[in-house]
Amino acid sequence: MPELPEVEVTRQGLLPHLLQRRIIDVTWSGKRLRLPIPRQLLRTCIHNNLITAIDRRAKYLLIRMEDGSVLVFHLGMTGKLGMFQPTRPKAAHDHLCLRLDNDMEMRFNDTRRFGSIVVWPSGDAILLEKQFNSSKGVEPFGPEFTADNLMQLAKRRRMPVKTFLMDSRIIAGIGNIYANETLFAVKIHPQTGVNSLSQQQWQDIADSCREILARAIAAGGSTISDFLGSSGQPGYFQLQLAVYGKKDEPCPECGRKIKKETISGRATFYCSACQPGQ
Repeated sequence: MPELPEVEVTRQGLLPHLLQRRIIDVTWSGKRLRLPIPRQLLRTCIHNNLITAIDRRAKYLLIRMEDGSVLVFHLGMTGKLGMFQPTRPKAAHDHLCLRLDNDMEMRFNDTRRFGSIVVWPSGDAILLEKQFNSSKGVEPFGPEFTADNLMQLAKRRRMPVKTFLMDSRIIAGIGNIYANETLFAVKIHPQTGVNSLSQQQWQDIADSCREILARAIAAGGSTISDFLGSSGQPGYFQLQLAVYGKKDEPCPECGRKIKKETISGRATFYCSACQPGQ
């Protein structure tokens, strides 16, 4: 599943192609995604509108229009947004196509159809975005992602620290790959009770998480399954992963075999020597 770095890589890749471009045609596959494609709103709010900004919130992309409408994408597990010449044949799982006034097309492809496309009409967009933001946690690159704030959020909760890092209602967008890598970097066992961590440990988590996410973005994200950026190129951060997906391989720090277990339904990788349990 694309996580924060992959979504940010997609956003950055789309910026030079979409900003100040007018959408002159909108077509769709007719197939349902995680939510039905909002065909009427695409016609009335997106068609003939001008793109003025592209933002990211958690794992969502927000494409903002001149009149205040917002086109919201979630990539789901296999979603990809890419730029194409209109002469290139559409792929089997292209579910939305926006034709631009420079004769290019942005296409949303999603093999498993777990992604979503939502439109916030201009008259409702401010309220809908406020409601949307209220359900999402702090951004890892935002000003609220501090040791003090994380400690406050954790002190009355009883859950493993890995579950805490992946809860999008608490922290927006870290995802499984980067939660595993962050906890290895700070040498904290993923089952550690979230309310037992010291302020220094939270500081280490905040610093390491931002550093790992930034490196992943710089590397174009992680292509574990089939993620491709907007240019159609894979990411390369998987070549830098220390523990994720490396069960029974030697730990890069001590050489002991990496362990794998399931925490809150997600595959969890760690070194029992470098990340001892409490």
